[in-house]
Amino acid sequence: MKFDIIQITDAEYEALTNVQRQLLRAAQKNKNELVHKAEAEIIFAKQYIFGEGMQSSALFEQKKAEILKECDYEIAIIKEQLEYTIALSEPFPDGEGDESVGYMVDYSLSYTQRYIIVRDYYLAIADPEERMARYVSDDVARNYLSGYYATLYNVLYTYSL
Repeated sequence: MKFDIIQITDAEYEALTNVQRQLLRAAQKNKNELVHKAEAEIIFAKQYIFGEGMQSSALFEQKKAEILKECDYEIAIIKEQLEYTIALSEPFPDGEGDESVGYMVDYSLSYTQRYIIVRDYYLAIADPEERMARYVSDDVARNYLSGYYATLYNVLYTYSL
């Protein structure tokens, strides 16, 4: 798929997370549908206006400009939403986080999804003492899970007994 909703190089595309790529693909699909719909409306308007014998009228150009203006407006909204959601889905906003953690850190996920990812990662550690020591020292999990951190601590602790 060709991406022209925003200017992005191949290297920038490769640096995107899977969530960001999905956002980009969805926005590009929406833009393509809007452009296709606008083109169809222009063709319909031309056929209708010319069919009524108004070839020399400026009505078609006015209608075409109106359709294109509305299309550009809707594309601008999609672009703005895309840029905003991509910025929100940065894996480590404000420089937080550590790429060396063994689980996926994606701030666009709900807290429940984050909890499940971190829980599964720590439950895969066989040694209960090592599991708890690593979890207690995991500042990324503390920030990433927020209020769910204590809940997961209790769950992991019960598995350590």
